[in-house]
Amino acid sequence: MRDDRVFAYGATAGLLGDLIFADPRRGHPVAAFGRAAGAVERALWRDHRGWGALHTAVCAGGAATAAALAARAVRGRGAASVALTAATVWAVVGGTSLGREARAIGGALAAGDVEAARERLPHLCGRDPQALDGPGIARAVVESVAENTSDAVVGALVWGALGGVPGLVAFRAVNTLDAMVGHRSPRHLRFGWASARLDDVAGAPGARLTAALAVVAGGDPRGAVRAWRADARKHPSPNAGPVEAAFAGALGVRLGGTLSYGGRVEHRPVLNGGGRAVEVADVERAVRLSRRVGGLALAVCAGGRLLYGAWKRRGA
Repeated sequence: MRDDRVFAYGATAGLLGDLIFADPRRGHPVAAFGRAAGAVERALWRDHRGWGALHTAVCAGGAATAAALAARAVRGRGAASVALTAATVWAVVGGTSLGREARAIGGALAAGDVEAARERLPHLCGRDPQALDGPGIARAVVESVAENTSDAVVGALVWGALGGVPGLVAFRAVNTLDAMVGHRSPRHLRFGWASARLDDVAGAPGARLTAALAVVAGGDPRGAVRAWRADARKHPSPNAGPVEAAFAGALGVRLGGTLSYGGRVEHRPVLNGGGRAVEVADVERAVRLSRRVGGLALAVCAGGRLLYGAWKRRGA
C-alpha cells in the first residue's frame, strides 16, 4: 500500500479511535514518555542551556528513533502500517479528552458550583484556579480549548502528514517536553530553553492551520480574520497567539488579560477587544468549534498527503 494511503487510512482510524475511546485513564503512552523524560531530567539537570539541549535531544530524538524503527519494521505490509499509524494517531491526539474536560468544567459552572470547576481546572491548564471567579474560569477554558486544539490535534496531524509515524511521535514528544520543562520557573528557565524553542518551531505549522480552519469553521469568518491579523502578535506565544485570536474572533468573545500561573501574575494583551466577555455557554461553543477544526484538519492533512503522492507519481 502506498505511504499516502497508509497515512490517510491510519489517521482517519486513529481519530475515530480517539472519538470512541478517548485517552486511557492508565497506561497512556504519552504518560510513559513523560515518566521516562522525567528520569532523564533528574540524571542530566544542570542550570545550563547546553544540558537542557542534551535532555531535549535524548528524549525527543530517542522517541523519534524508536518510532522510525517501528515504522520500518512494518514497511511494505499495508494492514500493519495502517494499524501502526492508527495506533500512533490515537496515542498522540487528545481532542476527545480535551472536550470532555472542558465540558465537565462548563457543566460545573452552569450548575453554579464554582469550587468544583476550580478543582477540575488543573486537569486542563496550568492556571491558578483560586485566583479565578466563574467568568475567569470560563475564559481560561476557552483559551485552553483553543490552544490545545492546535497542540493536541492539528499539529500532530500536520507532522504525521509530513513525517508519518516518526513525525507524529516526534511532535508529541517535543510538545510534552515543553509542558514539562519549557516554562519560566527558576529551575527550568535555562534548562528548558531548548525544549521551549523547539516546540515553538514544531508548533508553528499546526498553529497557523488551526487559526485558518477556525476562520472557516467558526460563526464569524471576518471577525476571526480581523482578530487574527490585529492581535495574534500581541500574545507572548508565537503559536498560541494566532490560535486564540482566531478562536476569539470566530466566537465573538474577548480573550487574554490578567492571568495567574503558580502565584505569578501575567498581564497579557486582550485578544478581540471588540468582543463580549466570555460566558459559560461559550465553553460548549468552543468545544464544538474545536471538533470542527479537528475534522477539517484531518481532511486537509490526509488530502494534502494524497495529492502530494499523486504529484510525485506523475513526475516519476
